[in-house]
Amino acid sequence: MFLKRFSNVRKIKAVIFDLDGVITDSAKYHFQAWKMLADRLQIPFDESYNENLKGVSRMESLELLLKNGGMQNAFTAEEKEALAAEKNELYKELIKQITPADILPGVLEFIKELKLHNIKTAVASVSKNADFLLTQLQVKSYFDYVCDPAQIQNHKPDPEIFLVAAKGLGVDPANCIGIEDAEAGIQAINTAGMFSVGVGSAEKMAQAKLILTGTDRLRLSTIADASNMRY
Repeated sequence: MFLKRFSNVRKIKAVIFDLDGVITDSAKYHFQAWKMLADRLQIPFDESYNENLKGVSRMESLELLLKNGGMQNAFTAEEKEALAAEKNELYKELIKQITPADILPGVLEFIKELKLHNIKTAVASVSKNADFLLTQLQVKSYFDYVCDPAQIQNHKPDPEIFLVAAKGLGVDPANCIGIEDAEAGIQAINTAGMFSVGVGSAEKMAQAKLILTGTDRLRLSTIADASNMRY
């Protein structure tokens, strides 16, 4: 009876990570770049409003920024593309200073634990600079699959990027764990049919199946217990 019950328990076969706020904190550089653009356009922008931009695409972020200044209709589509490109160039300059020392606490140890148990890993980030960041952090080789945001049609909270990651790994979404620090990302993970782990406050991560106050709390055994999955 015990063996039969155990055999029906799902197994963790893959863990899919968001990048900003989970592997490293490049969010501060995003904020600085958006702030520089907002200041040039004379649009009010602070850290509180910046929370609305987390987990969404660059163009969606630009629209939110422009809306905050009542300027969403002040630019053509081409001009908006140019503004988004300007912000990205500012961001790329800022993140050149990132090193392996900027990996968030406990993340590298957790990834190594996953590899020890032959659990596949992927990065599901809408950032077009994900490859550069992973290279700067010297962790790219630890991931079996990195999503190409250019191939993603629908951004978080749509589950597409997590489903693409699961497909790229060749793993059923039901056997995947998704880790996020943004509400839109948690919604995407849940809709994808994966077990969601939220890193952050209970208030912001309310929809996550497991809430951790920080990345230093990432443990395979903790996630397995909470998800009722084995590894």
